[in-house]
Amino acid sequence: MENQFKEIIDFIRNLYQKPEGFIPLHAPVFNGNEKKYLEECIDTTFVSSVGKFVDRFEKMVEESTGTKKAVVCVNGTNALHLAMLMLGIEKEDEVITQALTFIATCNAISYIGAHPVFVDVDLDTLGMSPVSLRTFLEENTFQQNNPTTQQQECINKTSGRRIKACVPMHTFGHPCKIDKIVEICKEYHIELIEDAAESMGSFYKGKHTGTFAKIGVLSFNGNKTITTGGGGMLLFQDEELGKYAKHLTTQAKVPHAWEFVHDKIGYNYRMPNINAAIGCAQMEQLPEFLLSKRNIAKQYESFISKLQQLNNSTTKDYGIDFFKEPKDSISNYWLNVIILKNKEERDKFLKYSNENGVMCRPVWQLMNKLVMFKDCQCGDLSNSIWLEERVVNIPSSVN
Repeated sequence: MENQFKEIIDFIRNLYQKPEGFIPLHAPVFNGNEKKYLEECIDTTFVSSVGKFVDRFEKMVEESTGTKKAVVCVNGTNALHLAMLMLGIEKEDEVITQALTFIATCNAISYIGAHPVFVDVDLDTLGMSPVSLRTFLEENTFQQNNPTTQQQECINKTSGRRIKACVPMHTFGHPCKIDKIVEICKEYHIELIEDAAESMGSFYKGKHTGTFAKIGVLSFNGNKTITTGGGGMLLFQDEELGKYAKHLTTQAKVPHAWEFVHDKIGYNYRMPNINAAIGCAQMEQLPEFLLSKRNIAKQYESFISKLQQLNNSTTKDYGIDFFKEPKDSISNYWLNVIILKNKEERDKFLKYSNENGVMCRPVWQLMNKLVMFKDCQCGDLSNSIWLEERVVNIPSSVN
């Protein structure tokens, strides 16, 4: 298939108008007011966590996503950690997530001393499968009343531990079937945190990702659709809960003109004004970024389809397919995905592309295969394994 690989690499070089040199997987674009706003931070000396850009950035994200309250954090992992603390996840609790996810999801669970439990993803979304989630809960849990709180709790039959929360992720910006997951979690008395780290600008059934659960999380790392260099954000549908999160992220300091009074164990998870300044400039360009990324995805989709037609092959026979946004979704196409025939062909393509200066990457190794999580309980992971062996991310920068 080397000739096919060459055709794909040549197409990518033509798409990014770069016949030679290195093409990254996803590079940030700073074509707006980034320098202007950074200079303003420096000139005013408001470079830390106090400054007008922090408030403005939160407001811009609230308006863009339709959330009631947005709270910035240092990064997406911190945001996940705080979300879990706020929803009462405790040491020795269990949190259900997907095995096909980025390590930050499981790291945040581990910071609390809780245990990840892994269920499968859907092939048509790459995100958590509601069927897999329900099957696991039906087969492995029971409900019991907590005599202290007088609330129903979900208990794992095998471990005897409380399953306190569920954290699905919108993989590569493609929305999962989050509405069905919301219903299941309510039925089983499980808190829901929406890992929307990769899906700024993605919508499912008309609602922005991260706004279906009690708390949603975004990331603005350097390789995301918009970036603040490093940063994250918590999304709340309960404004009072959002205000409480703001309090906790600022060391739980009680406002006062000069006294240092703190009423909780707080966290220094504040985003500096200088990062938020970049975020404001990036948000101003978000509609253009999303339009460009959809155009790039359409060109990839059309190109792969033409290759299949020229070779008189079906998708299955040709062995290379482009992953399109799921039903009822508008994806941000953060990272474009091609699916190869098998692991052997995936590895050959990765070797060829990277040796020829075009950065491509496989999907993450499944979490249950990592040494830290090898003993965690899993449901059937057939889809996750199939995708792990075939998925490749190809260059997806805004053009």
